[in-house]
Amino acid sequence: MTAFKPLVFSGVQPTGNLHLGNYLGAIKKFVALQDTSDCIYCVVDLHSLTAQLVYDDLADQTRSITAAFLASGIDPKKHIVFNQSRVMQHAELAWIFNCVARIGWMNRMTQFKDKAGKDRENASLGLLAYPSLMAADILLYRATHVPVGEDQKQHLELTRDIAQKFNNDFSDRIARLGVGVEMQVGEETVNGYFPLTEPVIGGPAARIMSLRDGLKKMSKSDPSDLSRINLTDDADAISKKIRKAKTDPEALPGELDGLAGRPEAENLVGIYAGLAEMSKEAVLQEFGGQQFSVFKPALADLAVERLAPVASEMRRISGDRAYVDAVLKDGGERAGVLAETTMKTVRDIIGLLQA
Repeated sequence: MTAFKPLVFSGVQPTGNLHLGNYLGAIKKFVALQDTSDCIYCVVDLHSLTAQLVYDDLADQTRSITAAFLASGIDPKKHIVFNQSRVMQHAELAWIFNCVARIGWMNRMTQFKDKAGKDRENASLGLLAYPSLMAADILLYRATHVPVGEDQKQHLELTRDIAQKFNNDFSDRIARLGVGVEMQVGEETVNGYFPLTEPVIGGPAARIMSLRDGLKKMSKSDPSDLSRINLTDDADAISKKIRKAKTDPEALPGELDGLAGRPEAENLVGIYAGLAEMSKEAVLQEFGGQQFSVFKPALADLAVERLAPVASEMRRISGDRAYVDAVLKDGGERAGVLAETTMKTVRDIIGLLQA
């Protein structure tokens, strides 16, 4: 082998309704990538157990995320769409990576510190080991690229660290088995089985903030429904939420520097940019000098135009549970074949008995 085959992998947790931030920051990017890359998109239901252990409707939430994927334009025949727990090799590789990763690496993860809070001793082991499972999700398919938001960059860096340590530790065995790619690590050449996955970051609206507070990320868990636009919202709800979005009394500036210190204005400009697939600079060239009484109706019309069809299609697909389940079953079977190919080689590299 002389190079890793390009492959995109990403996943979304089935916890609560998807919102505009998920759509612009992730799903819209997933749809675009499938035109240029082979893609695997996963509903990471095992990860959801780190948020809470007991759910009344985890299966239906998994179906809902799948419906959002399909409604947004992801093609489950050309690519793979499945839920994580169907493929047992995710958990198997995660255990191996638990033994590769160092406790100090995990303790440095800012998301663990944020979510565990001051009572870290009472946090679940799963929450601490979450990034190891994420690394397994990605590297089980030897994915070369992952579309991630800014909040997941540190986890992807850890994925690269885990891959690099595995490659370093087992370089000689990988070479003997003839299953690796020669990789340059500093001044040393290593035979690597896992790629050092690259992030796919960018776009004018990669990070969408709350409609009620421009300093807080748009969230499914925010108690105010007015803080977010859900993908299931109809046209009236979308328009209402944008009309009520927090702003300031100043007109929109003509240049990007003018948004400094104006988080709510910057957020709404970013949302327009993401929906219209244009830069923030271009939005300000069009609306600079205008009051929000002009900009908000234009943003509402654009949001309804782009999101209402997705919401309608999502409701239609969600109503056909048999179809959604069939997509996940087919995707799980196809993913399972790839996953077992990887794990069989990993077991050989480690020296686990398989005869």
